[in-house]
Amino acid sequence: MSDLNVMTAAEMAATKAAVMDQVPGPEVQGQSPLHHADLASLAKAGTVLGAAAGGIQLREHKLLGHLTLRLNPENTDQLAAAERVLGMALPLQPLTSVEKGSYSVRWMSPDEWLILVPGLEAFDVESRFRDEMGGHYSLVNSSGGSTVLELSGADVVELLKRCTPIDLHPTVFPVGKVVSTVFAKSSAIIRRTGEQRFELVVRRSFSDYIWLWLQEVSREFGLVVKA
Repeated sequence: MSDLNVMTAAEMAATKAAVMDQVPGPEVQGQSPLHHADLASLAKAGTVLGAAAGGIQLREHKLLGHLTLRLNPENTDQLAAAERVLGMALPLQPLTSVEKGSYSVRWMSPDEWLILVPGLEAFDVESRFRDEMGGHYSLVNSSGGSTVLELSGADVVELLKRCTPIDLHPTVFPVGKVVSTVFAKSSAIIRRTGEQRFELVVRRSFSDYIWLWLQEVSREFGLVVKA
């Protein structure tokens, strides 16, 4: 039997993960999952999809950086390291979120958070985590695998009631709350960002289906695409 090359604890602590910048150079055009829908042209034209006057507004926050962090929430050193990197503490209460500037963090499970940052900053944020964080943790850069749709307007709650079984009454779904749930026979991470404003994180593979679904279900309200 050959000898096993076993790393000591010190050697493991000194070893850093290989981190690769996933953003291509300027010669490559970044495209969101809904690039083919040409939402920018719809927004510029002021097109209203549906019969009503536009009770629903949709905006895609495209090409954001999506980082999934997992760590022990009882490890105060790791919590402090995450706060140094993000400039805010991780939300520890179930189904909550925090945001500061262009960064937002969603609680996903007792030891998991979804971090959204501007796309061009994802590599820098990931690198800072690797420099600051010690011990056992996981950080996965899944940028490009999802996109974010913002839905707002006077009829947005009525529209969402047709898409998800979640109770959206503000007494049980206040601003800042986050759920991962069934959405239009698919799935989405829903966060309330205002009384009449929500964000959906949807997977790339389902984004076209959800876009078509939203066009259909918002016919009675009218759907306006915003830049």
